[in-house]
Amino acid sequence: QVQLVESGGGLVQPGGSLRLSCAASVLNNFYVIGWFRQAPGKEREGVSCMSMSSSNGNTYYGDSVKGRFTISRDNAKNTVYLQMNSLKPEDTAVYYCAADLPRWTVQRMCEMAAFSSWGQGTQVTVSS
Repeated sequence: QVQLVESGGGLVQPGGSLRLSCAASVLNNFYVIGWFRQAPGKEREGVSCMSMSSSNGNTYYGDSVKGRFTISRDNAKNTVYLQMNSLKPEDTAVYYCAADLPRWTVQRMCEMAAFSSWGQGTQVTVSS
């Protein structure tokens, strides 16, 4: 439905920052976008999700990243960003972006990973 390509992952020391980007084939103002992550042996976790139609509303953050991560978008570029600050080793994972029509609330979609389109992921490693 929507083709997504993540970039920006890499190796960073604890306390450092990274900005992930997700380039989409099409993202209109009706879509919900999200960032997820999955560490080896762990279930996929909703990191942050938001509606393309709002800059400060309909935004969700997982408890583990609140105050450290920020989701944003550039509608003109069909691109979604995840700014990650104060990174911890526990943040190490493959990060995926996702997109879908607003089938449920942003929070519900993020918690349930209820998205129809997914990128291939980008590795984030936080280590000294």
